[in-house]
Amino acid sequence: MAEPTLIWQQLRRALAIARKDIRIYYSKGPVVVFGVLFPVFLFLSFAIGRHMSIDFMIPGLLGMILFFTATAVSPIVVPWETQARTLERLMACPVRLEAIIFGDVLASFAFGLAISLVPIAIGLALGVRIAGGAAFALAVVLAGLCFASLGNVFSIPPTNLPATVNMIAAAVRFPVVFISGIFIPLSELPAWGRALAYISPLTYFTDIARRCLQGRGHLPLALDFAALAAFTLLFLVVAMRLHDRTMPRRI
Repeated sequence: MAEPTLIWQQLRRALAIARKDIRIYYSKGPVVVFGVLFPVFLFLSFAIGRHMSIDFMIPGLLGMILFFTATAVSPIVVPWETQARTLERLMACPVRLEAIIFGDVLASFAFGLAISLVPIAIGLALGVRIAGGAAFALAVVLAGLCFASLGNVFSIPPTNLPATVNMIAAAVRFPVVFISGIFIPLSELPAWGRALAYISPLTYFTDIARRCLQGRGHLPLALDFAALAAFTLLFLVVAMRLHDRTMPRRI
């Protein structure tokens, strides 16, 4: 009976950490620029003049916005708190490291989920129809958690400079976006392009979004969900284990 109680206590503390991150970091400049404005303008720079249909544009735009927003908060929380010396106080509290990491992930997940509603609403207003609403909603939730977990992996290096972490994140984000079937569907990629695409978690969410919004999925739906779940678990495990090694070097 004590074990479930302990887990529940740590979960409540993780939720409290998530609320703290939301209150403090959502309005920060790097979060707004790299999480919201940048993916929109990047996508528009490729879409304008290419005569794309709305049902093709919305899945790609949704994928980019969810990916960038869900990886915008979690990479910078730990460096900022290291710099402000608040991480030491947090580590001195009766909260496990796993709860701290999970709280940061939940904050990024909530940010990504909230902002992703904007392109979905725009698509619906423009006449895009969702086929398989339950599968689509589950994909958005799972992908948001997956990308938020990846964002926390970016903050593993023991630095107190958010700019350093943002450089690391940018070095991963841009290649991932361009190999994930956002601008060119998987079915139109050469074999080597598809091989690269399959190592990106964004590929599988984009494929689900295209199936539900455009009716043109490339991979089996079960495979897309299995891959997203596997990536989520992998990123969470890597983040928690490696933060356990690097966190003492921050305080």
